[in-house]
Amino acid sequence: MATDDIRLAEPRATTQITLPDGRTYEGPAGAPLKDFVAAAYPNPPAPIVAALVNGSLHELTARIERDSDVVPIDMTTSDGMRIFHRSLTFLLVVAMHEVLPEARVLVDFSVTLGGFFCTVAGRDPLAESELRDVERRMREIVAADEPIVRERMPVEEARAMFAAQGYESKARLFQFAEEDRVTVYSLRGVRDYFYGYMMPSTGEMSTFALQHVPPGFVLRLPRRQDPHHLTAHRDYPKLTRVFHEYRRWLDILGVSDVGALNEVVENGQQRQTILAAEALHEKNISDIADDIVRNKERIRLVLVAGPSSSGKTTFSRRLAIQLMVNGLRPFALGLDDYFVDRDETPRDEKGEYDFEALEAINLDLLNDQLLDLLAGKSVRLARYDFQTGRSLLGDEVRLPEDTTLIVEGIHGMNPALVDRLPDERVYRIYVSALTQLNIDHHNRIPTTDTRLLRRMVRDAQYRGYSAAETIQRWESVRRGEERYIFPYQENADVMFNSALVYELAVLKPFAEPLLLRVPRGTMEYVEARRLLAFLRWVRPCTPEFVPDNSLLREFIGGSILRDFMF
Repeated sequence: MATDDIRLAEPRATTQITLPDGRTYEGPAGAPLKDFVAAAYPNPPAPIVAALVNGSLHELTARIERDSDVVPIDMTTSDGMRIFHRSLTFLLVVAMHEVLPEARVLVDFSVTLGGFFCTVAGRDPLAESELRDVERRMREIVAADEPIVRERMPVEEARAMFAAQGYESKARLFQFAEEDRVTVYSLRGVRDYFYGYMMPSTGEMSTFALQHVPPGFVLRLPRRQDPHHLTAHRDYPKLTRVFHEYRRWLDILGVSDVGALNEVVENGQQRQTILAAEALHEKNISDIADDIVRNKERIRLVLVAGPSSSGKTTFSRRLAIQLMVNGLRPFALGLDDYFVDRDETPRDEKGEYDFEALEAINLDLLNDQLLDLLAGKSVRLARYDFQTGRSLLGDEVRLPEDTTLIVEGIHGMNPALVDRLPDERVYRIYVSALTQLNIDHHNRIPTTDTRLLRRMVRDAQYRGYSAAETIQRWESVRRGEERYIFPYQENADVMFNSALVYELAVLKPFAEPLLLRVPRGTMEYVEARRLLAFLRWVRPCTPEFVPDNSLLREFIGGSILRDFMF
């Protein structure tokens, strides 16, 4: 290049964005991101709700002050759908305030693949006609495409405002803010706090419904695989019962949200809370064991299933100990030893081996051996060699009559796993972190996030994986859960809630250093920043008070059950 090619340029009053497909758009410096996105994507297949700007997630109201690389984030992404859920929750809060001013919305828990279960405080539960009025107002606000305005407010001012509104959980939370100012959003004159980003306005929020489910209702939401449609509403009576029971227990314990947990830690009362939470686990495991013992004449096979990082391994070992106390002999059978040979393993839509598919299990061999074992016959068990991908012969065993088989695996709730065994001989236990403390009444912490943090800490502790690697694998893990686990959870004879009210406080000092090492400029970095954002609200707690047989020890280390065999 010759110096003749270099010349003095006039200052440019515009900025440019470069999109993933190489297109470049130019506009006035300081123009909002939403204007660039609207020009570049006039008819997107799914609503665009945010964007990555130079590798960082930004709201569409953000202003572009310099040339930037921009990646649109729509509702088919996990970040995009979270933003939609958060914005729609705010819309619900505002509509409820306008139609029934005395009612305060409480977002309680997630309904499997369906939405959020909500209740109201300050008045009796809503009648169905009142719920219809609220939904009608929500749709009116959507049609008006009302703006959602972001503002920064002094923490103490925000705390006083929410206390005056009766939102004690928000006022309590703001005692522990790490900054002097906090982001508050307003819609039609209603102000609220949400710990993540929001959509710029209400116009793209039409895909929702309110379902009357006494004593509350469900805010039905689309799934990101199909953001324009709602899935059919399903009742989950067993799961819902667990949620309600745990909520009552939290109220008794006096730890109903993150702010309350922070007060426990700050006041030095964490030991009592930990002991109470662990006692509840022990009681529930003991009750399950008692139920099996009461029916020992017919129950010979116990199936334990649940999603990743639910604590199934520790649960199974503690259950085995309780069965031994009651005079039964537990025997563990590994479902992973019944994989078909590698060349017979089904493949997913990407052409990769799908080890989580039911067809990856040699069902004929499994059922043959289970029937023989329960009949008192000698059986040469299967053993799977993961290096060669071949099924081999394992140990020969013969079980005494008082033996209870315990099989842990993701397909345990699927009747097709052991369809040749009489149903009355099988006892199914669904294990999952079914509940979690919410940040406040409007800000949920998904149990999925808790399980991800558990897995991240365990992966670093025992498997040598970085947080970035765990986050990268999490999407495929979640896809397998939604396909092979969640649809069958109501088949359980009993559900064990493996959540511990105090665990976020203990996980925080383990997880934060791992998340801070995720490299900038990656999608894993965006997820790490999101997780760090809500962990900032949690006061850390030392693990010294966590018992050595705790389910949490499976993840943070120090479990006395790690080498327990039965």
